[in-house]
Amino acid sequence: MKQESVGQMSESRRLAVILAVSGGLMDAYTYLLRGKVFANAQTGNILLFGVNLSEGSFREALRYFFPVLAFALGIVTAELIRHFFPEGKGFHWRQWAVLAECVILFFVGLMPLTYNGFANAMVSFACGIQVESFRKVKGNACATTMCIGNFRSGTQAVCDFLFSGERSSLLKGLTYYGIIGAFTFGAVVGNAAVKLFGQRAVWCSSLLLVLSFIVMFQKQDKK
Repeated sequence: MKQESVGQMSESRRLAVILAVSGGLMDAYTYLLRGKVFANAQTGNILLFGVNLSEGSFREALRYFFPVLAFALGIVTAELIRHFFPEGKGFHWRQWAVLAECVILFFVGLMPLTYNGFANAMVSFACGIQVESFRKVKGNACATTMCIGNFRSGTQAVCDFLFSGERSSLLKGLTYYGIIGAFTFGAVVGNAAVKLFGQRAVWCSSLLLVLSFIVMFQKQDKK
């Protein structure tokens, strides 16, 4: 059958894998180098915020609170980008979102370790932009900066395959697990990058986001 273009690559598996590697790298970077704070896993930050708050460690509590707040502001920023840079005017709005992430992470790489609090907040801000801008893969809800939702959806899809025998369900499940694998690989790369490059290791995420920006110029084909 003839193939026809169905738009740019914002929901492709290829792009999701690249973004997931970047997401895992960012989480490893902030946790290993910037004081054991999560860039993406805001559930963990909220938990540690509550624990420190209950123990009266208010300074420690704030260390986990600000990344959560920055993550929320990143989501708001992504919506503002979508509103002010609609499709059809220059770059796709998601490309503007990726460029914003690149710039933010570049400056984070310049920050000395004495500015860990601000650096963690900025990385979480970038993650908030990403999680809001890229929410689907092949029409299915998916996150490239965290794993729990993908793990649930992938397992459900595999169960659907076992019950119905539909290969599409199996492919869906494997897609989710593949993105989880990409995130894990990003954490491995992040660990190695931190050992090699220190505070500038986050620039590896910037390079992956540049690659994502380029990939989004391509068109998907569908039979």
